[in-house]
Amino acid sequence: TQMPEPRQKPVRNSALRSRALSVAALPLAPLYGAWLAYRAFHPRRRAPHESPRDHGLPGTELRIPFAARKYIHAWLCPGSERKVVVLGHSMGTDKTRSLGHAKFLHDAGYTVCLFDHRNHGASSVDRAVLGLGDRFASDITAVVSHLRGGLGYGPARIAVYGFTFSCFSSMWALTHEGFSVDALVCDSGPGHDVPPLLRKSLEAGMFPLPGLLGGEPSRSVVTGVMCALGPAMVRAQWPPPTTGKFAEIPLLFMSGERDDIVPPSSVDALAERYDQAETHVLPNAGHLLGLETDPEAYANVVLDFLKRALG
Repeated sequence: TQMPEPRQKPVRNSALRSRALSVAALPLAPLYGAWLAYRAFHPRRRAPHESPRDHGLPGTELRIPFAARKYIHAWLCPGSERKVVVLGHSMGTDKTRSLGHAKFLHDAGYTVCLFDHRNHGASSVDRAVLGLGDRFASDITAVVSHLRGGLGYGPARIAVYGFTFSCFSSMWALTHEGFSVDALVCDSGPGHDVPPLLRKSLEAGMFPLPGLLGGEPSRSVVTGVMCALGPAMVRAQWPPPTTGKFAEIPLLFMSGERDDIVPPSSVDALAERYDQAETHVLPNAGHLLGLETDPEAYANVVLDFLKRALG
């Protein structure tokens, strides 16, 4: 008797179809990678779902100009007139994500100012494609200058507090002439290199990737274009120098033990460049989850550093 021919397994057929579709979509992959690089710095806007009052904080609304008819939106939560913390936020989010941090800082007596970077939250849109490193850094310099000049916090000691994306901006702001702060706190970043951050963010599902482009070989092309164009759009020589203000200002770098996007090894590689930098690995914490994982221990690390740095 003649033996029947073995059937191909459905899984194998499915894999072959997926690869064929990915090959067919290959011409679109570079365009989509370029669009993702743009979208990383120009995310979709989300309506704010919280306010300082939801956390028992006093909040005054600020609109700080950065260009004609363009402004940075901020909340000022007054506390001490001598100690101020300026809070940023992570990529694609807004200042509402930093309200928990504002709460423990304000409870400790600090004046806290939370702001939205341009293209985020309630701040104005800036459709520029190049020089984004200096543009996002200038958001921070504008907020600090406004606090020191227009709001009477000139004599205050000021710390800037960044989260991944705004960690890069906070450090880069120190390259701007005439700008200086008294301390810098960084949560979940920055890393020593920028392209791995974009690649790992894509792998973690932080950016949309349609099915046709999600398989190989299209996925590698999308990733490669995004990781090449992102740093080109930023136009910042990273990592920053180790001289001047970078050799004087106290730095605290915190990273989550389980952070797969900006791992502690990348943060440590950057921190090792600066003699005055302190590093702290948050046990069992994932990306940006230090405060949520262990609120008391997290707050203690930050407050101890700020007490020493700001007095």
